Amino acid sequence: MLKIYFLVVLVNTFALSTLVNANSSIKIIDGDTIILNSEKIRFYGIDTPEKKQTCTDNNGKSYSCGIRATLELKKIIGSKKVSCIKKTKDRYKRSISICYADGNDINSLMVKKGWALAYRKYSKKYVKDEVIAKSNKAGMWSGNFIAPWKWRRLKNKKVR
Repeated sequence: MLKIYFLVVLVNTFALSTLVNANSSIKIIDGDTIILNSEKIRFYGIDTPEKKQTCTDNNGKSYSCGIRATLELKKIIGSKKVSCIKKTKDRYKRSISICYADGNDINSLMVKKGWALAYRKYSKKYVKDEVIAKSNKAGMWSGNFIAPWKWRRLKNKKVR
């Protein structure tokens, strides 16, 4: 009985330690990164265009899809209560987390609305959401774009 009690306490302690609680302070950095209560958080399993990245709409007109993704995240969060469950940390010491706005999975919403892609290199969790966005021609899917990870690689080659 004592072993079971200890296990329950241990599991609950771990679960609470991975939860970043509601926004007494939130700052949106870009479409997949926020600072919540002074902790930098990168959304798990998704990737959004970089702020300087451009895409083309269905008329072939160029637009800043990176800024558009950031605006969509601001719209999703609004004044809602944000909480995050940390999955891990990355090499930049950011928490890699699934975040929620009033209980709704922000990562999923960004993908479903077409302003983020499922980051298959790290997770398959949001692939179905991406299929939905693509079939609905939502967000970036209404035109043409380069996947953010490919865009970063191309940009880095030009700098060198």
